[in-house]
Amino acid sequence: MLFEHAKIMRALAAVGEIVGRKKLQKMIYIAKKMKFPFYEKFDFHFYGPYSEELTLRIEELCNVGFLQEMKEKKGGYYQYRYALTEAGEQFLTHYHLDMPDLDVCLRSLNEQSARFLELVSTILYFEDLSKDEVKEKVFTLKSKQRYTEEEVEEAYRYIEQLREQAYIKS
Repeated sequence: MLFEHAKIMRALAAVGEIVGRKKLQKMIYIAKKMKFPFYEKFDFHFYGPYSEELTLRIEELCNVGFLQEMKEKKGGYYQYRYALTEAGEQFLTHYHLDMPDLDVCLRSLNEQSARFLELVSTILYFEDLSKDEVKEKVFTLKSKQRYTEEEVEEAYRYIEQLREQAYIKS
Protein backbone atom coordinates (compact mmCIF):
# COMPACT_ATOMS: atom_id res chain seq x y z
CA MET A 1 0.00 0.00 0.00
CA LEU A 2 2.77 2.47 0.89
CA PHE A 3 5.21 1.29 -1.76
CA GLU A 4 5.24 4.61 -3.66
CA HIS A 5 5.69 6.42 -0.34
CA ALA A 6 8.62 4.12 0.47
CA LYS A 7 10.33 5.10 -2.79
CA ILE A 8 10.18 8.76 -1.82
CA MET A 9 11.58 7.87 1.59
CA ARG A 10 14.34 5.90 -0.13
CA ALA A 11 15.20 8.99 -2.16
CA LEU A 12 15.52 11.07 1.01
CA ALA A 13 17.57 8.34 2.69
CA ALA A 14 19.97 8.46 -0.25
CA VAL A 15 20.80 12.14 0.22
CA GLY A 16 20.12 12.72 3.91
CA GLU A 17 18.31 16.00 3.45
CA ILE A 18 16.70 18.02 0.67
CA VAL A 19 16.39 21.77 1.09
CA GLY A 20 13.32 23.22 -0.61
CA ARG A 21 9.98 21.96 -1.84
CA LYS A 22 10.78 22.99 -5.39
CA LYS A 23 14.10 21.14 -5.29
CA LEU A 24 12.42 17.97 -3.99
CA GLN A 25 9.84 18.11 -6.79
CA LYS A 26 12.53 18.63 -9.45
CA MET A 27 14.78 15.87 -8.11
CA ILE A 28 11.99 13.26 -8.22
CA TYR A 29 10.85 14.44 -11.66
CA ILE A 30 14.36 14.29 -13.10
CA ALA A 31 14.99 10.86 -11.54
CA LYS A 32 11.73 9.69 -13.13
CA LYS A 33 12.90 11.00 -16.50
CA MET A 34 16.14 9.04 -15.99
CA LYS A 35 13.94 5.91 -15.87
CA PHE A 36 13.94 5.42 -12.11
CA PRO A 37 10.58 3.94 -11.03
CA PHE A 38 8.73 6.97 -9.75
CA TYR A 39 5.14 7.05 -10.98
CA GLU A 40 3.78 10.37 -9.76
CA LYS A 41 2.01 12.36 -12.47
CA PHE A 42 3.63 15.71 -13.25
CA ASP A 43 2.08 18.73 -14.97
CA PHE A 44 3.78 21.96 -15.98
CA HIS A 45 3.30 24.75 -13.44
CA PHE A 46 4.89 28.10 -12.67
CA TYR A 47 8.19 26.58 -11.47
CA GLY A 48 8.25 23.81 -14.06
CA PRO A 49 7.11 20.21 -13.64
CA TYR A 50 5.04 19.78 -10.48
CA SER A 51 3.21 16.80 -9.00
CA GLU A 52 0.22 17.19 -6.72
CA GLU A 53 0.54 13.46 -5.96
CA LEU A 54 4.10 13.95 -4.75
CA THR A 55 3.04 16.89 -2.59
CA LEU A 56 0.29 14.78 -1.00
CA ARG A 57 2.64 11.84 -0.39
CA ILE A 58 5.18 14.13 1.27
CA GLU A 59 2.43 15.60 3.44
CA GLU A 60 1.21 12.12 4.40
CA LEU A 61 4.75 10.99 5.27
CA CYS A 62 5.18 14.06 7.47
CA ASN A 63 1.80 13.45 9.14
CA VAL A 64 2.66 9.85 10.09
CA GLY A 65 6.08 10.91 11.36
CA PHE A 66 8.26 9.24 8.71
CA LEU A 67 9.56 12.53 7.28
CA GLN A 68 10.55 15.65 9.12
CA GLU A 69 9.67 18.97 7.53
CA MET A 70 11.64 21.85 9.02
CA LYS A 71 10.38 25.34 8.17
CA GLU A 72 12.87 28.18 8.37
CA LYS A 73 12.55 31.88 7.61
CA LYS A 74 14.82 33.00 4.76
CA GLY A 75 14.55 36.71 4.11
CA GLY A 76 11.01 37.33 2.88
CA TYR A 77 9.99 33.69 2.47
CA TYR A 78 10.01 30.32 4.20
CA GLN A 79 12.26 27.48 3.14
CA TYR A 80 11.54 23.85 3.95
CA ARG A 81 14.04 21.10 4.74
CA TYR A 82 13.09 17.46 4.45
CA ALA A 83 14.77 14.51 6.12
CA LEU A 84 13.85 10.97 7.07
CA THR A 85 13.02 10.47 10.75
CA GLU A 86 14.17 7.50 12.82
CA ALA A 87 10.66 6.03 12.48
CA GLY A 88 10.94 6.51 8.72
CA GLU A 89 14.29 4.72 8.64
CA GLN A 90 12.77 1.81 10.61
CA PHE A 91 9.76 1.65 8.29
CA LEU A 92 12.03 1.62 5.25
CA THR A 93 13.73 -1.56 6.46
CA HIS A 94 10.50 -3.44 5.64
CA TYR A 95 10.84 -2.66 1.93
CA HIS A 96 13.39 -4.04 -0.48
CA LEU A 97 13.58 -1.33 -3.10
CA ASP A 98 15.62 -2.39 -6.08
CA MET A 99 16.60 1.00 -7.42
CA PRO A 100 20.18 0.56 -8.61
CA ASP A 101 22.23 3.72 -8.96
CA LEU A 102 19.46 5.93 -7.59
CA ASP A 103 21.79 7.15 -4.83
CA VAL A 104 24.40 8.40 -7.31
CA CYS A 105 21.77 10.19 -9.40
CA LEU A 106 20.06 11.83 -6.43
CA ARG A 107 23.31 12.90 -4.77
CA SER A 108 24.31 14.60 -8.01
CA LEU A 109 20.92 16.30 -8.26
CA ASN A 110 21.02 17.40 -4.62
CA GLU A 111 24.36 19.14 -5.26
CA GLN A 112 22.70 21.39 -7.86
CA SER A 113 20.78 24.57 -7.14
CA ALA A 114 16.97 24.56 -7.29
CA ARG A 115 17.23 27.16 -10.08
CA PHE A 116 19.41 24.86 -12.20
CA LEU A 117 17.13 21.87 -11.51
CA GLU A 118 14.16 24.00 -12.60
CA LEU A 119 15.93 24.55 -15.91
CA VAL A 120 16.90 20.87 -16.31
CA SER A 121 13.38 19.68 -15.49
CA THR A 122 11.84 22.21 -17.89
CA ILE A 123 14.10 20.99 -20.69
CA LEU A 124 13.17 17.39 -19.90
CA TYR A 125 9.47 18.25 -19.81
CA PHE A 126 9.67 19.54 -23.38
CA GLU A 127 12.27 17.04 -24.64
CA ASP A 128 10.00 15.82 -27.45
CA LEU A 129 10.43 19.22 -29.12
CA SER A 130 13.48 20.28 -31.13
CA LYS A 131 16.32 21.89 -29.20
CA ASP A 132 15.48 25.30 -30.69
CA GLU A 133 11.82 24.92 -29.66
CA VAL A 134 12.87 23.89 -26.15
CA LYS A 135 15.10 26.94 -25.88
CA GLU A 136 12.23 29.14 -27.03
CA LYS A 137 9.99 27.59 -24.33
CA VAL A 138 12.67 28.13 -21.68
CA PHE A 139 13.29 31.76 -22.65
CA THR A 140 9.54 32.47 -22.84
CA LEU A 141 8.15 30.50 -19.90
CA LYS A 142 11.15 31.11 -17.67
CA SER A 143 11.90 34.71 -18.65
CA LYS A 144 11.96 35.84 -15.00
CA GLN A 145 14.76 33.38 -14.30
CA ARG A 146 16.88 35.05 -16.99
CA TYR A 147 18.58 31.82 -18.10
CA THR A 148 21.44 32.31 -20.54
CA GLU A 149 22.32 30.27 -23.63
CA GLU A 150 25.32 28.96 -21.68
CA GLU A 151 23.13 27.76 -18.82
CA VAL A 152 20.82 25.98 -21.25
CA GLU A 153 23.81 24.27 -22.88
CA GLU A 154 25.15 23.34 -19.44
CA ALA A 155 21.75 21.84 -18.58
CA TYR A 156 21.79 19.75 -21.77
CA ARG A 157 25.31 18.50 -20.91
CA TYR A 158 24.18 17.67 -17.39
CA ILE A 159 21.18 15.70 -18.69
CA GLU A 160 23.48 13.74 -20.97
CA GLN A 161 25.80 13.02 -18.06
CA LEU A 162 22.89 11.77 -15.92
CA ARG A 163 21.68 9.53 -18.75
CA GLU A 164 25.16 8.09 -19.27
CA GLN A 165 25.43 7.27 -15.56
CA ALA A 166 21.98 5.67 -15.53
CA TYR A 167 22.57 3.58 -18.67
CA ILE A 168 26.19 2.56 -18.07
CA LYS A 169 25.42 1.16 -14.63
CA SER A 170 22.02 -0.40 -15.37
